[in-house]
Amino acid sequence: MTKIKICGLSREQDIDYVNQYLPDYAGFILHYPRSHRYISDEECRSLVRLLNPGIPAVGVIVNQPLETAVALLRSGTVDILQLHGQEDEDYIRALQSETGKEVWKAFRIASAADLAAAEGCCADQILLDSGAGSGEVFDWSLLSGFDRPYFLAGGLGPHNAVRAVRQLHPYGLDLSSGVETGKRKDKAKISSVIASVRGIKERKR
Repeated sequence: MTKIKICGLSREQDIDYVNQYLPDYAGFILHYPRSHRYISDEECRSLVRLLNPGIPAVGVIVNQPLETAVALLRSGTVDILQLHGQEDEDYIRALQSETGKEVWKAFRIASAADLAAAEGCCADQILLDSGAGSGEVFDWSLLSGFDRPYFLAGGLGPHNAVRAVRQLHPYGLDLSSGVETGKRKDKAKISSVIASVRGIKERKR
């Protein structure tokens, strides 16, 4: 059963969309002003209060001090943290130990060596991406024989989500720019991708 995460939510309208179509996770970009999807901690808390309580909130951060990451989880700003920088195993273990919360780690995949690092990571979940918000897919053939469950990210949208699930059988899909129009979340694209991916599950039963 492929999980679906819609990432980069930044407006109340975005929350309305995910509350209507119910992906498995909702993602928020924190402490990364370079992204047009970036929101403040306060804005995140306001949006999460509107989020269906059955949808865990995932905070995406890049190379933040450990105390910042711990505070985001302890305060309940988000339920899960997704790390997109050079955070090492010691950082991940400390964050897990101090909060008791799930910690995910994203890896930019360009070679078999990148996959080896991802496979051995101590994070609760890993995300395989083409690069930080590039909106492009990486070479999926690299995943042949890769056994660890993972979220697939990078360039996914209504045009290729079904193919990704059928070809790769990932644990989950992480979608952001592929469900946007003009850098804003698009209700029709979110609806389409969730319906198509969940339609695969229905046909498998």
